[in-house]
Amino acid sequence: AINPRSVSSRDSKGLRNVTCSASSAFKSRKAARAKSTLKSASSTSRKALKNNLFSRFLRSEKVGLEPLNATAVEFDDLYGERDACGVGFIASMYGERTFDIVQKALKGLGCMEHRGACSADDDSGDGAGIMTEIPWKLLSSEIDGIEEGKTGVGMIFLPQDEAGAENCKGFISRLAEERGFEILGWRDVPVNSDIVGVMAKATEPKMAQIVLKGDFADYETLDKELYILRKKIEQEVTKIYGPEDECYVCTLSGKTIVYKGMLRSAVVSSYYLDLQNELFETAFCIYHRRFSTNTVPKWPLAQPMRFLGHNGEINTLQGNLNIMNSREKLLSHPKWEGYEEDLLPICKGKGASDSANLDRVAELLTKTEFDPEPTMMLLVPEAYDNHPDLDTKYPEVKSFYKYFEGLQEGWDGPALLVFSNGDKVGARLDRNGLRPARFWQTDDGYIFVASEVGVLDDVFDVASKCVAKGRLGPGQMLCVDMR
Repeated sequence: AINPRSVSSRDSKGLRNVTCSASSAFKSRKAARAKSTLKSASSTSRKALKNNLFSRFLRSEKVGLEPLNATAVEFDDLYGERDACGVGFIASMYGERTFDIVQKALKGLGCMEHRGACSADDDSGDGAGIMTEIPWKLLSSEIDGIEEGKTGVGMIFLPQDEAGAENCKGFISRLAEERGFEILGWRDVPVNSDIVGVMAKATEPKMAQIVLKGDFADYETLDKELYILRKKIEQEVTKIYGPEDECYVCTLSGKTIVYKGMLRSAVVSSYYLDLQNELFETAFCIYHRRFSTNTVPKWPLAQPMRFLGHNGEINTLQGNLNIMNSREKLLSHPKWEGYEEDLLPICKGKGASDSANLDRVAELLTKTEFDPEPTMMLLVPEAYDNHPDLDTKYPEVKSFYKYFEGLQEGWDGPALLVFSNGDKVGARLDRNGLRPARFWQTDDGYIFVASEVGVLDDVFDVASKCVAKGRLGPGQMLCVDMR
C-alpha cells in the first residue's frame, strides 16, 4: 500500500496536477478497516489473506533477492528540496568538438544569474554548472594510456579532510579493481577556491578525477560496468557516512562529465580552471543555474545531474518515490541479471532533490534499453487525452503512454528538462508547458536551447544566421542526434 498517494490528470482540456497527502485520519480509517478485515476471518484465513497480500507485491523469493525493506517517504523530507532555475544547451548537429562551444555555454550561463540565488554572503550560489563530453584531448595531455571507447572518467567530490579524502580514494580504487578496471591515474582538478563564497567554502569538497580503463568487448559493456561501479561506490559511502553525500560521484562515464558547485553562474569558469584550457573540446554543453527553494543548498545538488538538468519542480514526488521504493526489488532485466542488489537503492528520500531522483530513474532507463526520447516521454508524459494531433496523426503515441502509465507513474509538475547521454542532447517540456523553452538553429550547424532569449546575443548577432527558431509547447520535445 502506497501512502500518500499521487493523483495526476491526463486530460489536455482540463489540465491539473494534484498531489494529496493522506491525513492521520485517513491513515487511521485504513488501519481500522485492515484490522476489522483480519479479525472477521478465521485464524487460517487470516494467515492466507496475509500471505496473499504479500505475494501480490513481494515476489522477492522467486527472484532470489532479500525481502523488501522499503520505507515510505515522508512529505517533510521532501518539501524543502524544490527548485526553479535557468537552463540551456548548445550542440553541434554534426558532433564537431570545439572549445568555442564551452565558451559560448559559459557566456549563456553567466546571463542566467538572475534565474538563480545566492546566500546572505551574496557570493555563495545555490548552484551552477555544465555538462559536456569528456575532454579527451585535455586529459590525454596529462595521463598516458587513455583510449576513447575503453576509458571512463569519474568526477568526484571528496571529503574536505585529507584522511577522509584518502580513505575514499582507497575504497573507490579497490572497488574499481574488483570490477576489472585498470586505474590509469587520479587527477586533482585545478580550482581557484579564492572565488568561493564564505558559506559555500565551509562545505567545499576536494575535487578529483579518476581515469579508468577496461578491457571489455564493447562500449556497452564498459558503460554497464561503470554504472555498477558507481552504485557500489554509493553503497559504500552510505555505510560510512549515512545519507549525506560526504563523498559524491558527479559522473562516472565513458562519454560525459559534469563540472558544478555552489557557485554563481558568472564564476564557474573562474573556479574550474579546466574550462579555461583550449584543449577542453566538446560537441555539446548543457548549462544550469539553480534556484533552491526553501532549502540549504549543497554542492552535490547543484546541476546538471548525471543525465539531465531541470528547471521546475515535481509535484508528484512523494508518490513517485514511494512507488519506486515498493517496486525496485522486483525490477529485472537480462542486462542486470545477477546485479539487481548492486543497483539499489534507485532513489533517495533524504538528501536528494526532486531533480536528483528523477535523474536517477532516467539514468537507469537509458542504461538499460531505452533511448533518451522514450525515456523522457514515459517519465514526463504529455496530456494525450482529447489531443487532436495524436488522435489523427500519431495514435500509436497514445498507446505508448497508456502502456507505460501502468508501469511507471508520471513525474508531473511544471518542468523544462535538458538532457544528454553523450550521443544525443535534447529538451523536454512538461504537459502543462509552464516553463519557457526557446530554441534556434543556425546555418553553420549549431542548435541552441535556453529558458529565455538573449542569453547569447541571439537577438542581434545570430539573427542573420538563424534558419529555424521557436519555442517548445506543452509536452513537446527537441532532440539532436550528434552521431
